[in-house]
Amino acid sequence: MIINNKITLTLLTGVVLTSCSTSIQTQKIVKQAQFQTDLLLQEIPKVDNKKGVLVSPRTVEHGQLVLVPSKDWTSGFFPGNLWYLYELTKDEKRKAEAEKFTAKIEKEKYNGNTHDMGFKIYCSFGNGYRLTGRQDYKEVIIQSAKTLITRFNPKVGAIRSWDHNSDKWDFPVIIDNMLNLELLFEATRLTGDSTYYNIAVTHANTTMKNHFRPDYSTWHVIGYNPKTGAVEKRNTHQGYSDDSAWARGQGWAIYGYTMCYRYTKNPAYLAQAENVAKFIFNNKNMPKDLIPYWDFDAPKIPNEPRDVSAAAVISSALYELSTYSKKEDYLKKAREMTHAMATKYKSAEGTNKGFILDHSTGHWPKNSEIDVPINYADYYYLEGIVRNNRIKKHESVVQ
Repeated sequence: MIINNKITLTLLTGVVLTSCSTSIQTQKIVKQAQFQTDLLLQEIPKVDNKKGVLVSPRTVEHGQLVLVPSKDWTSGFFPGNLWYLYELTKDEKRKAEAEKFTAKIEKEKYNGNTHDMGFKIYCSFGNGYRLTGRQDYKEVIIQSAKTLITRFNPKVGAIRSWDHNSDKWDFPVIIDNMLNLELLFEATRLTGDSTYYNIAVTHANTTMKNHFRPDYSTWHVIGYNPKTGAVEKRNTHQGYSDDSAWARGQGWAIYGYTMCYRYTKNPAYLAQAENVAKFIFNNKNMPKDLIPYWDFDAPKIPNEPRDVSAAAVISSALYELSTYSKKEDYLKKAREMTHAMATKYKSAEGTNKGFILDHSTGHWPKNSEIDVPINYADYYYLEGIVRNNRIKKHESVVQ
């Protein structure tokens, strides 16, 4: 069946904005973000890149700026940051920078060795298409969706995440994969072909069935038998333990099901997002400033690293969720998180090689990217700023 080619993205614009004493000083935030981004653009050419394969800044480790090739799952976030800054400032210089860094990862549209197509392509080309309407960007989005669905296994009912770690899982599916579904929903909207939509819905349903514990916390990795579809393992690869609640994983969950509700209006997805939010904010280990520790069950809380990237993902999701659900004051929580990031967790001007935020945790079990700036924290933080601005203007929170 071909679904309506004009899936509406218009959200309720008549929502009553919750009064909130927390002030989001957008002008000040954007000024700091621009200053830092200009510094980062100056630092990028200083990195040894003789082969020219490094295309995007990812983090700072041991005082050094780390650039990654286009195949890295984070390569699309910096171009996305530039697109958001262009949207916030209307500065044509930002647009030119965004186009330059976006072009560097176009070849990924044919890379079928990864599930991270949405992170790479939709954060970059997706935002570029949304803001410019460039038809070549549209074609990249569609081709990327075609590539991504080659990883779908109908027996499992999900898109395969990793090809590595084959010694641990036959068919791993990670909660992060939920965010790559936006690319598929958009491909149906752009083409009218429901194949992408149907695969996205099937994946979301399979994940909702198997990834969540009774308290609506999520495992990180579910290992399936690719021949039978049976669940073989439940693990939390980047968390403290298999039974723990890895903070960013909870962020991917609330963001993913809020986004799925946007496209489908399936009340089960809305309820799932609400339940994940309940777990997050009722958790005894959630700090007062709402910037979570890297894992809600980390053993040395409060002496554990925070994960600002988790806060950025959660807060961006909450801005959107606030337009669908009145069960909690999600808008107030989103603004509180944004205020904390903008004041207590931002990079001081001129530091961190130009990243906007600090104090994220990438992969604690591997002792990788601990208490450092990371590009996806900056991305979802800026996305949240854009969404907050739209809500204040009574505009559709996602355009």
